[in-house]
Amino acid sequence: MKAKKSLGQHFLNQPSIAEKIASSIISEPSLYPVLEVGPGKGMLTQFLLERYPDLVMIETDSDMVDILTKKFPEKGNQIIQADFLSCKLDQFFPGPFILVGNFPYNISSQILFKMLDYRKQIPQMVGMFQKEVAERIAAAHGSKTYGILSVLMQTFYKVEFLFSVSPQCFSPPPKVQSAVIRLTALPSADMDSILEKKLKQVVKLAFNQRRKMLRNSLRSIWPALLSPDDPVLTLRPEQLSVTDFLELSRRLISLPLE
Repeated sequence: MKAKKSLGQHFLNQPSIAEKIASSIISEPSLYPVLEVGPGKGMLTQFLLERYPDLVMIETDSDMVDILTKKFPEKGNQIIQADFLSCKLDQFFPGPFILVGNFPYNISSQILFKMLDYRKQIPQMVGMFQKEVAERIAAAHGSKTYGILSVLMQTFYKVEFLFSVSPQCFSPPPKVQSAVIRLTALPSADMDSILEKKLKQVVKLAFNQRRKMLRNSLRSIWPALLSPDDPVLTLRPEQLSVTDFLELSRRLISLPLE
């Protein structure tokens, strides 16, 4: 079965890498159910099932669903043909669950934003991404790769860059390096919805004009009663830590706009 470019398919062909990904999940099998996104031909799936026999798989490609059903016939009712990005995940998991996958690189950012939407249900994620995206998620402030994903994911999760994976570990090999990361929920995951909404607004406005000082990029939401010479407004977004962005968002909530 050839990989479909339209679905961004690159099948993992190294059992040792698949086993390493499966063993990177830090959870007892009885603690949380596990959801694998885009299992494809089931290379990672076989190692996940050894640890988590109640594994749920979501696969959008009907051809891959057929392969998975034949490979794991006793798990047919755990294989769901659906588009992960369109799914209401709480219909499959009423409580917390762990997310894992060799994620399609063409929708990796969308998967992460979907994860944020369900962050209160996802205490941990282990996933394969394009290495550049993985490094961006883990980037510290002051880095050129520090951006929207860095701030938002690090606000709610501890980010661990686990290991790199070469293109030769896939069929067909992608034109980029890959990497596996682990995200583990932080206590800040209990943030109230008002602060979360303001934080997302501030971060997106700031990094959409990342070369500008905040006095320019945040002009549309900064109360006129504050001085444009406020020290934070003279900074560019990459100079603010995650904590700085949270404090800035709290300030904006507490002050009325004109």
